[in-house]
Amino acid sequence: MELRRTPEARFAHLPGFPYAPHYLDDLPGYEGTRLHYIDEGEARNGVALCLHGNPTWSYLYRKMIPVLVAGGLRVVAPDLIGFGRSDKPVDESAHTFSWHRDSLLRLIERLDLSDILLVVQDWGGILGLTLPPELPGRFTRLLVMNTALATGAAPTPGFVAWRDYSNRNPDLVVGKLLARSCPGLSPAEAAAYDAPFPDASFKAAPRAFPNMVPDHPEADGAAISRHALAWWREQWAGQSFMAVGLQDPVLGEAPMRSLQARIRGCPEPLGISSGGHFLQEEGEQVALAAMESFGIAPKTSNSRGATQLPRDRS
Repeated sequence: MELRRTPEARFAHLPGFPYAPHYLDDLPGYEGTRLHYIDEGEARNGVALCLHGNPTWSYLYRKMIPVLVAGGLRVVAPDLIGFGRSDKPVDESAHTFSWHRDSLLRLIERLDLSDILLVVQDWGGILGLTLPPELPGRFTRLLVMNTALATGAAPTPGFVAWRDYSNRNPDLVVGKLLARSCPGLSPAEAAAYDAPFPDASFKAAPRAFPNMVPDHPEADGAAISRHALAWWREQWAGQSFMAVGLQDPVLGEAPMRSLQARIRGCPEPLGISSGGHFLQEEGEQVALAAMESFGIAPKTSNSRGATQLPRDRS
């Protein structure tokens, strides 16, 4: 497999991201492909496994990591292969649902993670929500933001529009996309989202991922996702917390409330009125509220713009 490796110099002096890189190149089945992850804090209250989506990387969690660490959690935030500091296959066909899902399973086993708080958004949830049914004894908590389980249902018009846009822009300027979605982002922070991708040859994963979403019942990942949906509804016994960026045009309140109804014991979501799809950019208040909900952080007042969503009585 032909790989690209982003030069380390591209990651120098990233604003708000002082974390040392960690690398693995010996995951079973992925030998020779380097996977990067952040590893911070001590696991007094377990491990927060923070999974990003497309087209971001672990930099997206920079505002949540300090809160999680302060709550006594070890924070492990990997870069999916093809993103961030991880190696990047050049061939788009190398990227499949099963291939990426298996890499996360192997990472959990390789690092022997347990008592896991699963923190997910976007593809972090599309992939990550299928992991606990495979390794149920390792997961105890869930923090879920603006995501879905892709069970093979027909895609929504909003997602089709995003997929079409991505396919028309094979050299997607990631920083510009994040700046449009997150108005408070500084130019330096927007540039940090461009850092992994020196040119279009590094962007096979961002091009491939919109077309990987299972959009019919026989698609790769659809059956696994249907099994996971049943597991979350019937077997999940851990603590859950959901936060929703209400400005998200694709995975906003309605689809997230639908997901909430399918997660056993999931309480009412926390709505972030200023938050969009990349809700981790409002991550400090989300993490504080989640830690309070889990009982592993001092009680704090709701931040401005955070509201408990009204119960759907229909």
